[in-house]
Amino acid sequence: MLIVQVLAQAAAATAPEAVAQQGIIGYPAAFFQGQQVANAAEMLERVPGFNLDTGNSVRGFEGAAGNVVIDGQRPTSKTDNLEEILRRIPVSQVERIEVIRGGAPGVDMQGKTVIANVIRKSGGGFRGMVAVANNHLWDGRNMPGVRLELSGGDGVRTWEFLARQGAGNDDGGEFGPRVRFTPDGVILRRGDHKSEADGVQQVISGAYAQPLLGGRISVNGRAFWDNWKNEDTTRYTFPADRGTDNVVSPYDDFKTEVGVRYNRDYGLKTKLELVGLRTDQDYHAFDLFRAGGGDTSEFRNEREMSETIGRAVLKHQRSATLSFEGGLEGALNKLDSHSEAFENGVEQRVPAADVTVEETRGEAFVKATWRPATAWTVDGGVRYEASKISSDGDVMLEKTLRFLKPRLAASWDVGPSTQIRGRVERVVGQLNFDDFVSGTDLTAGTGVSAGNPDLNPEQAWVVEAAIEQRFWKSGAITLAYRHSELKDAVDRGPVRVTTVDPVTGQTVTNVFDQPTNIGDGTKDELIANVNLPLERLGLKGGLLRGELNKRWSDVTDPTTLSKRPISRLRPLEWNVSFSQDLPQWGTSFGFDLYSGWSQISYRFNYISEVKLQNAYLTTWVEKRLDPGVVVRIELGNWTERGIRIATRQYDGPRDTGRLLYTDDRDLTPGRSLFIRVRKTFGG
Repeated sequence: MLIVQVLAQAAAATAPEAVAQQGIIGYPAAFFQGQQVANAAEMLERVPGFNLDTGNSVRGFEGAAGNVVIDGQRPTSKTDNLEEILRRIPVSQVERIEVIRGGAPGVDMQGKTVIANVIRKSGGGFRGMVAVANNHLWDGRNMPGVRLELSGGDGVRTWEFLARQGAGNDDGGEFGPRVRFTPDGVILRRGDHKSEADGVQQVISGAYAQPLLGGRISVNGRAFWDNWKNEDTTRYTFPADRGTDNVVSPYDDFKTEVGVRYNRDYGLKTKLELVGLRTDQDYHAFDLFRAGGGDTSEFRNEREMSETIGRAVLKHQRSATLSFEGGLEGALNKLDSHSEAFENGVEQRVPAADVTVEETRGEAFVKATWRPATAWTVDGGVRYEASKISSDGDVMLEKTLRFLKPRLAASWDVGPSTQIRGRVERVVGQLNFDDFVSGTDLTAGTGVSAGNPDLNPEQAWVVEAAIEQRFWKSGAITLAYRHSELKDAVDRGPVRVTTVDPVTGQTVTNVFDQPTNIGDGTKDELIANVNLPLERLGLKGGLLRGELNKRWSDVTDPTTLSKRPISRLRPLEWNVSFSQDLPQWGTSFGFDLYSGWSQISYRFNYISEVKLQNAYLTTWVEKRLDPGVVVRIELGNWTERGIRIATRQYDGPRDTGRLLYTDDRDLTPGRSLFIRVRKTFGG
């Protein structure tokens, strides 16, 4: 591609400086010299003005993209995390990283305003990495892990292999008081609460690529096992006869994925890409609540899910300033779910307990990128999506959905270091299959949530504007504002289920919580990012990065019909990271500081607020013992960040019911000590 050739020549001539050319800024490998980076993910953390977006967990391939491509292409895998894929690319294999801001001819922006392209070196050779690690928790538990990565080839045929097993945890455990009190302050219960969540994950994956029929074919496969258990225990000191409440929630999850990609060039300007992908998932969950008084609640869920995707894309670069792209994508999705709920051993009827959902999805799209002038880039396209969803079992329905999704983005290079970007797009969300089936949160004491297959996807017109200012070679400040006009917003609402008692013959109506469309709304976001090199402030090799997100929203509560924010939307978050490289000693150190935050969940009969009450601080140091061995030590949660969970429970729907009590948990996770030894070998 002409742009890539020009950029490569400019990068080689001016390294280690970043090179800007027609909307693309190139960072050659020499740019990262003196920085203690080991792989492509760590390199991207040092790229000015770039923040990794790993993509969306949605069905289909087109809408699931992150904001990084590798050698100009998206990874074929959907179940393999993008950050994990980047960590498997060693720094010795990266030739350069290109950052495309606003768009460039011949570059598929994946619906993003900024993307990064990791360009790997050509040639073959055997490479490998083995790492062992352990995370020691404050309560004495250890979370060991081991990882093996291998890759090789002769430059024409290439292969990759990964095997990983590791124990993990959620915040290392939490402990603290739990109090339940009435609106006038009378204490109903008081006790000591402790939470533990841990499990083991295993991954095996591989990939192979070679020439085929004038093009190149690559295949990849992945198997993932996840066994997890949450346990919450509250030992009550008041009332004395309350005893101990216990909730145990284990699950096991097994996923497999097989993907294939075929690329072929037809001349210098036209390229064909074919993608096939198949994923399968087998999930089993069990929740059991035992009250101190002897009552029990039990919920079981089994799910089998599958997705099959076929995709074809044709790309044509008309000139150095104009390119086109068109494609078709089809997907078949299926979910089989079976749920059971019991109260004191008696089975309860739950809406959408046994459901089979099938979806046939098709999408056609055309895109174009045009550079009408040196300082301007226009990136636009339109996607047409049609899907048919049918549900059998407890809920019988069939619906057809069709959406036109236009997008127009433009960027203006005001000067060599300043760019203004804008975007207008119709965004259509995707129905979450998890919303179709029943679920539960017995830990929160909120009971069973009903499924709702009869949902419409959330839609929004999104307008975004951003300004980016680069300075000091590797410094950048970006400020963006995004406004969304929502339609068919998806939140939570009540559903009533009527049954006949088999003993008394009386009609009983139970009310459950379920996902539902709650109408129109708005959402606004203000995002600021800064990348500040500290060399001019006297700290050579020092880098300070920060991000701030401020959010506002407005929807109508389906229970009270009053205005409120979107459930679980965090109004404010920020983070600050500092790193200091000392290459002369083979050492680097730094810290990561994450803000506290709050989020509120609204249900028909309760409101639950989760607050992380202070910042979370992790400090780290890395030491290179020899060219291939690096030791990393992290001390996590220096601040012992507190977690406050307050649930206000009503005796019925919040519009007519009265507040019964507030259940308040004030929990404190402990610190952790993480140690990893990593050995790299080969070229």
